[in-house]
Amino acid sequence: MQLENSKRSIKTLFILGGLVLLLMPNVVGSQTKHAISSKYLSYKGLVMAGYQGWFNCEGDGADRGWTHYSKNGKFEDGSCTIDYWPEMDEYKVKYKTPFKFPDGSPAYVFSSYDESTVDLHFKWMKEYGVSGVFMQRFFSVLTDEKRKNHSDKVLASAIKAANKYGVAIALMYDLGSMDDSKYQLVIEDWKHLVDDLKLTNQGAETTYLFHNKKPLVAFWGIGAGTRESGHIPEIFDIMDFFKNDPVYGGCSIHLGIPSRWRTLGSDTDGDPRLHEVIEQADVVHPWLVGRYNEKSYEAYRQNEIIEDVKWSKAHDKFYAPTVFPGFSWYNMKPNEVSDKIPRNKGAFYWKQIAGAIESGAEMLYVAMFDEIDEGTAIIKISHTVPVGTSIFVPNDKEVPTDHYLWLSGMAGKMLRGEIPFSKEMPVRENN
Repeated sequence: MQLENSKRSIKTLFILGGLVLLLMPNVVGSQTKHAISSKYLSYKGLVMAGYQGWFNCEGDGADRGWTHYSKNGKFEDGSCTIDYWPEMDEYKVKYKTPFKFPDGSPAYVFSSYDESTVDLHFKWMKEYGVSGVFMQRFFSVLTDEKRKNHSDKVLASAIKAANKYGVAIALMYDLGSMDDSKYQLVIEDWKHLVDDLKLTNQGAETTYLFHNKKPLVAFWGIGAGTRESGHIPEIFDIMDFFKNDPVYGGCSIHLGIPSRWRTLGSDTDGDPRLHEVIEQADVVHPWLVGRYNEKSYEAYRQNEIIEDVKWSKAHDKFYAPTVFPGFSWYNMKPNEVSDKIPRNKGAFYWKQIAGAIESGAEMLYVAMFDEIDEGTAIIKISHTVPVGTSIFVPNDKEVPTDHYLWLSGMAGKMLRGEIPFSKEMPVRENN
């Protein structure tokens, strides 16, 4: 009788153990290649920025020339795409340009291809309290070996730096230009990043951003009216793989969508299936750059953001509104004005931060960490800019070069309730 009871107990334990393994896919013995856990188990309470990492310089080893600096193949006075000039004092590797400062000295820029550049940027994230970044990975990267090599190197540098400084990192696929017939390339690329770069599994050092305790993967450019395709129904297959594949899936989904997604308005393609896509996601992230300025923001917030938050909560989704410090792409686009959406010493940026939190948002997406070519960068921007035919926007002389990094850190503190909520931009001691 005792032997029979012992056998029954062993059998019961075996069955229970099997149930535990089924319910906990990230434990030892499961197929998944993702880490069991991460330092960051939820996007809630975080301020994450987009990270382009797309800048190349002549002589940086990537053999791509002045990528995202040059216009029509040239990076020289009168032919460039950047509107802000980076403050270069702290960069270990600098590249001399044909541009000159008012005193006649040469102006230098950085290359994202250099590991030291990425390391410095992640060091700033840690220093100022920016939670982390979504590394941008464009579909065009997947069809161009030279671009892919660059992107892989930047991403490898970012993973290393994220581990070093304990900063969150996540991947954002930009599908805006995707050839829908080749969408399987996204799935194959994810396998490559998980297998070869160990993107989601750095062991005990893992800082890859999880949400709902699962790796969070972002897809941007779904349902946009400005693109040839809204990538529906292809996105359904993509999400199915990322959510359900037993080895590479088990992920949470973050969707980057047009600003008028809720009403299928002007910047969407009007496809009602967009709402079906969103229903399968975890995080809703509307693109808001250029949709308002400091004067028109509050009206936009009342009509759109507040209602977006209500919809998201009613549908059990997290809402990550875009906030951005300003906007300018005079040197990139014809017939544009310089400093199109002024920063106003950070007042515009803080107005959006406070407005998003007041509206009920529990997480923020900053556009962008390093995008000096559209004037949205929060990295250190120079007060002194080159002179000549090209027109650059100097950092406001009343604020330090690190002002937007500091404000981003303060945004995180206010979001988490570590400092009181205030619509007034905080004043920095020893400014």
